[in-house]
Amino acid sequence: MLKTLRTASPQPRLVWLSAGDGLWPDHLAELLKAQNHECVVLLSDAPNDDEGLHALNAGARGYAHAYAIPELLQEVALVVQHGGLWMGSSLMQRLIGATQKALGPRDDADTVWARLSEREARVAKAVTHGHSNKEVADMLHISERTVKAHLTSVFEKLGVRDRLQLVLSLSTTNVPPPKV
Repeated sequence: MLKTLRTASPQPRLVWLSAGDGLWPDHLAELLKAQNHECVVLLSDAPNDDEGLHALNAGARGYAHAYAIPELLQEVALVVQHGGLWMGSSLMQRLIGATQKALGPRDDADTVWARLSEREARVAKAVTHGHSNKEVADMLHISERTVKAHLTSVFEKLGVRDRLQLVLSLSTTNVPPPKV
């Protein structure tokens, strides 16, 4: 039922919890109540955004497909044990879209868009609206690899680590973004 992966490092203990029996909300609450500094990742046989959102809202640090490749699960473990959250791209896109709508533009960072080239700005704008790399590539008639290269450059120029930080950074500007 509950499986753990213990590490010799001072990192919090990582617990892999299965969503298969339907009692995962109770198990998650028990684990978090014990205050053993657990990092819980919920693994689902059939992941969906609603279940993932429920798990993260309940205190899970990650939500992933139970049959993900081992390399991906290692990445999940690394991110979660270093204080991050892990969720699938679909859920991340929903979060980014909702964050963008909720924040809207503000007046305190007029120069953010000016730091980016025209193409970087177009890619960044599309990403902040919740589009995947593939969707951005299709919209701008470029390859996914080029989208990734532009995003890497954008992240470096703006000093952000991921898409969510990008949304937060770009939501602080009242300068209109370029048209996609």
